[in-house]
Amino acid sequence: MNPPLTQQDAQPLSTSAIISEMLLASKHASDLILSPYQAPHARLNGHLVQLKIPSVEKFSPADTARIAADMIGANPLAQQRLKEEGSCDVSYSIPALARLRVNVFSQRGTYAIVMRSIPTNIPDIASLNLPLQFAQIAELKTGVVLVTGSTGSGKSSTLAALLNLINETKACHIVTIEDPIEFSHSHKKSIIHQRELHSDTPRFDLALRAALRQSPDVILVGEMRDKETIEIVLEAAETGHLVLSTLHTIDASSTLERIIGVFPLGDQQAIRNRFAKSFRYIISQRLIPRKDNCGRVAVLEILKATLRTQQYILKGENQGKTLLDAMRDGTTEGMQHFDGEIERLIREGVIDFDTGMNFATNPGNLRLEMADFVEDKPPACAPTRSNEVELEIER
Repeated sequence: MNPPLTQQDAQPLSTSAIISEMLLASKHASDLILSPYQAPHARLNGHLVQLKIPSVEKFSPADTARIAADMIGANPLAQQRLKEEGSCDVSYSIPALARLRVNVFSQRGTYAIVMRSIPTNIPDIASLNLPLQFAQIAELKTGVVLVTGSTGSGKSSTLAALLNLINETKACHIVTIEDPIEFSHSHKKSIIHQRELHSDTPRFDLALRAALRQSPDVILVGEMRDKETIEIVLEAAETGHLVLSTLHTIDASSTLERIIGVFPLGDQQAIRNRFAKSFRYIISQRLIPRKDNCGRVAVLEILKATLRTQQYILKGENQGKTLLDAMRDGTTEGMQHFDGEIERLIREGVIDFDTGMNFATNPGNLRLEMADFVEDKPPACAPTRSNEVELEIER
């Protein structure tokens, strides 16, 4: 049985005070982890480290249950989801310090909590050092733009920067559906409305269907999780909207497989047709540790809609006719692929050879391409503006 989520036990420090101490003890951490019978932990530059804070040596099950109750608060949908499904997502803010995306889950009869730190300042295209193609994406009027990658690869920061550019440059109506709301956008040239799962709507598909009746120009869907959401995203793009969303896939090919694969075999060709016509960009991201040990650098793969890529999606990939082949040949059209970008960063001394191979899509081929390469010693770490940028994008 899980412990009740009560706030009856007196504690020396409030939830906000404990989280504040953790944040101050782990500046630039991307994640905070609270686990029963364990000391506080944080993820720094991809590595899990133990924190030493005065208020907590180790968390008890009562501690994590109380903190979970404080963070969930009077959110009946989140409470119900935690009870029925064993986990829930909420947002939590500490004024003037941080905003956090929180996942509370039950494990071995207790509650554990993982928090993702969200920058209070919305990043922009320049500060994240994103490719020039992003300015072109902001000019799109219709279609689907997907940002994909593993958890913690910087998808949210990239989408926030893109949405901010649209907000600053175009007079349009933007509706977001998020789980939970991460970056809080203000009205600029555009009008932007942000809806949060469980607080404002029970499901992505219901909120997305409603958004079509809310006169939007741009719709951001936090994640395309299921068949119903994917169908409505395609419908929205086909009816003249620009839809931005994410998937937890590692590259363009696996993104296409995930989208097609959720549908029955009899429907898959029709979905191929619709997606080939609707998609505009698939942007995949990986964060790779820097050679100077000063954080991580974002590496992006970009697939753009062209006659060639649309045909490969429509007819399926074959030997010599793959999306990767199209990206390799499409540099003049604004496309790039992971291994090409990794090779560039290795040759520029940003990442080391072995690390690059570990993150490569095809390390065997990349080794052959770099047969002439001789690695230099890593430079000394020095704080730079680019390091600050990297620490923001990983969130």
